[in-house]
Amino acid sequence: MSVQERDPCPHRIFDDIGGAFAMGAIGGGVWNSVKGARNSPRGERLLGSVIAVKARAPIIGGNFAVWGGLFSTFDCSLVAIRRKEDPWNSIISGAATGGVLAVRGGWRAASRSAALGGVLLAMIEGLNIFLTKMTAESSAPPYAPPQYQPPPMPTQPNVVMPRKVQPSEFLTDSAPQS
Repeated sequence: MSVQERDPCPHRIFDDIGGAFAMGAIGGGVWNSVKGARNSPRGERLLGSVIAVKARAPIIGGNFAVWGGLFSTFDCSLVAIRRKEDPWNSIISGAATGGVLAVRGGWRAASRSAALGGVLLAMIEGLNIFLTKMTAESSAPPYAPPQYQPPPMPTQPNVVMPRKVQPSEFLTDSAPQS
C-alpha cells in the first residue's frame, strides 16, 4: 500500500488500533487454544482450549492494540513534525514505542527496548525497500502500452488468379434444344 492510499492521521491511528487488536486476538486465540489443550487433562482438552482462549485472547489483543496505537501516534506525530513520510518515521516510531512501553522498568530497560524496537523496524523497512526494488525491476510499469509489432510479411503471395473467360462462354446457350 502506498503512502497516498493510507487514511489521514487521526483516522489511521484508530484503524491501526483496531487492526492490531484483531491481529492480537486472532493470534492469541490460536496460541492459547493450543496451550489450553496441551495443559488440560485427556478428556477435557476442548473445554480447556475454549477456557484458555476466552481468558487470554482479549488480553493479548489489547496488548497489541496498545502497541499499534502508540506506534501510529508516534508515526503521525513525526509526519506532522518532519513534513515528510519516509522509513525514518517508522524506525523512530518503533524505537519510541519500545521505550515508552518499557519505561516502568527503568531507564535501562526503556533504552534497551527502544534500541530493539528501532532495530526491528529498521530491518522491516529495509526488507520492504529491498522487496519493492526487486519486484519493480522485473516487471514493466502497468501504464506502459505494449510495443506494436506489425504482422509478418508473406514470402509468397497466396493470391488466386482469376480465370480468363472465353468470349464464346458468354454466348453459349445451355438450354436443351427441342
